[in-house]
Amino acid sequence: MSSSASPRTPEISREFVGLDSTTAKRAGSGGHPCQGIYHRDAGRSPKVAMIATHYQIDFSEHYLADYLAARGIGFLGWNTRFRGFESSFLLDHALVDIGVGVRWLREVQGIETVILLGNSGGGSLMAAYQANARDRHVTPLEGMRPAAGLDDLPAADGYVASAAHPGRPEVLTAWMDAAVVDEGDAIATDPDLDLFNERNGPPYDAQFVQRYRAAQVARNEAITDWAEAELIRVRAAGFSDRPFTVMRTWADPRMVDPTLEPTKRPANMCYAGVPAKANRSTYGIAAACTLRNWIGMWSLRYAQTRAEPHLARIDCPALVINAEQDTGVYPSDAQRIYDALGGSDNTDTDKTGGTDKTRGTDKTRCAIDTDHYFTTPGARAEKADTIAEWIAHRWEEVR
Repeated sequence: MSSSASPRTPEISREFVGLDSTTAKRAGSGGHPCQGIYHRDAGRSPKVAMIATHYQIDFSEHYLADYLAARGIGFLGWNTRFRGFESSFLLDHALVDIGVGVRWLREVQGIETVILLGNSGGGSLMAAYQANARDRHVTPLEGMRPAAGLDDLPAADGYVASAAHPGRPEVLTAWMDAAVVDEGDAIATDPDLDLFNERNGPPYDAQFVQRYRAAQVARNEAITDWAEAELIRVRAAGFSDRPFTVMRTWADPRMVDPTLEPTKRPANMCYAGVPAKANRSTYGIAAACTLRNWIGMWSLRYAQTRAEPHLARIDCPALVINAEQDTGVYPSDAQRIYDALGGSDNTDTDKTGGTDKTRGTDKTRCAIDTDHYFTTPGARAEKADTIAEWIAHRWEEVR
């Protein structure tokens, strides 16, 4: 081929993968508990691959898969048994399911370097996986046996947090409507804390925001108090658990007031549209819960789905990518994740090659001017290039 010839356009191979877990087998209807799609350049056999998983969103066709495959990096969009069933989520079993995917990459595909992609809510989940593979600190819910295989998870080699929340309890509490006065009455509201009452703002003054944030935490704690007591009550009657609903969870003041933690995000928007309307819909995180699920997933007091305890245990190279137009993840969230990786006494780094080794860590952060899903023109390619360059600086397999 002459030097003037156009570069080859990669043909992307997509392979469906369905596997059993150590604690869940193939269903009678035929579905495997662990499922995903492996993407790679059909003309290459990658030695580096990423795996992306979420608490309940289907990541098998993740938007980055083809972009990274075209750059010579394999990509496994991976789902645990809890895809679409977050109300049944158990962290220890989910980590075992992620381990199934990591092992498949190493043992079947011959991958030498595995990178975890913690995208959006998956940021804390993948942090929990890597941390437990190193430190074995995740415990089952009270009264339940630990998942078989939890103490034998294969560690990954790198961790990427992209537009990631600092944990399920944190993001829910930050988005909760603090004006709710009765969890059984979707309409009952404290007018002095009503984010959508023009008398309060926007803009919201510092005193209002302080009272609002305190009331959000109090709401989370009150649900935990109720869930604990209710679990005792229903178990005494012979029930194992019960479902319930959490309403009005699109009410972070930053969604409505762009002067709070200013970014390039559009004003008065959230992932579900205009917050005042979304907040009165039936769509939202934690909308469908069980008592055990609340305690294990959403409770500030008990849930192990908070990122920081896991991030502090991560000692592999890490990259944090923030989206500057994000309407649900903010620069303070990215900063919080970055600081928790190896401690908070570190200095800034450059985009891909710089490292911060104040405490033996290798962590990098950057920002891309786009929305949460990187849908603005060129943003996904820029993100893929950023990740590929970051990998190439650290692992010989893709140089």
